[in-house]
Amino acid sequence: MNYSFPKLLETLAGGRGLVLATIVEAAGSTPQVPGASAIFGAAGLVAGTVGGGLLEARVEAIAGEARRDGRARLVEIRLDADPSDAEGAICGGAATVLVDPGVDAARGVFQSALGGLRGRRTGALVCRIVEGHGEHITVERGWIPADGPIGGDVAPEILRGVLEGGTPRLARTEGRLTYVEPVVPLPRLIVAGAGHIGRAVARLGRLLDFSVTVIDDRAEFANAENIPEADEIVVGAIGTEMGRIDVPDGYFVIVTRGHAKDAEALRAVVRRQAAYLGMIGSRTKIEIMRREFLEKGWATAEEWARVRAPIGLGIGSKTVEEIAISIAAELVQVRAGRRKKADA
Repeated sequence: MNYSFPKLLETLAGGRGLVLATIVEAAGSTPQVPGASAIFGAAGLVAGTVGGGLLEARVEAIAGEARRDGRARLVEIRLDADPSDAEGAICGGAATVLVDPGVDAARGVFQSALGGLRGRRTGALVCRIVEGHGEHITVERGWIPADGPIGGDVAPEILRGVLEGGTPRLARTEGRLTYVEPVVPLPRLIVAGAGHIGRAVARLGRLLDFSVTVIDDRAEFANAENIPEADEIVVGAIGTEMGRIDVPDGYFVIVTRGHAKDAEALRAVVRRQAAYLGMIGSRTKIEIMRREFLEKGWATAEEWARVRAPIGLGIGSKTVEEIAISIAAELVQVRAGRRKKADA
């Protein structure tokens, strides 16, 4: 799955009468990749997407049929309409879509996967597909923690490949298909500062599928009522608490209330090999801090060069919300670049 994975799992674990449609295989040019999922209810799309446009319209129609007759389907949808057909899809590829109206029976499986995600435990969702007559199939779903025993007919090498590569796979064995989908912990976003910008960044981080930690020394700001989107809130001396956060490849955003607090937060993490390290401030302030860090030996020139300051993409942001968007956009850009590099 993708497109707000936690939201999809929450919906599946808590909903009823839903149909889950997932692209399990794709060939050629398609608007989405294997793992893209959409959930449909009686009124239509509930969450997710399989690519929008004609593909999603076709899948929604098939989901409606599956919801009425209660039968799962595995369908291939070709996207090679004639360019003169204004309603057609001309991507030129084909998507194999699993449409399952029986997800109510698997709510416990999705709850286990959601618990693993929230507990930062890696695992895999396994969907065993037994082919039947025509497009109709039988579906069995399960959850395999990465540190638990491998059950059923999932080959260890397939599970390892999916978990290490981070991409789903449709495996074929005699008379059976097995779709294995990785569930890996969300990237950690650590926000130093619970003021207006920190709160806005936390909100966007949650929407963008980061696990969000907010740190501040002011309990009146750092609390669940003020920042309900945070997965974790830490109240304490900012530098000390930042230093205690042991997060390999974390995304650190420093947006405290002033120069001293920013420097305190940055000193705690500047030597780390973080995925992202950004700090708010004017160019004048940043230059003053750069000289201070280099002269006092708090950072080397190479370490300082990894700090994204001023923070965020240059979109001409002025308001709190615009600044938060510029930071969030930079976070997404860095995360996408890391994923692309890992897939190369």
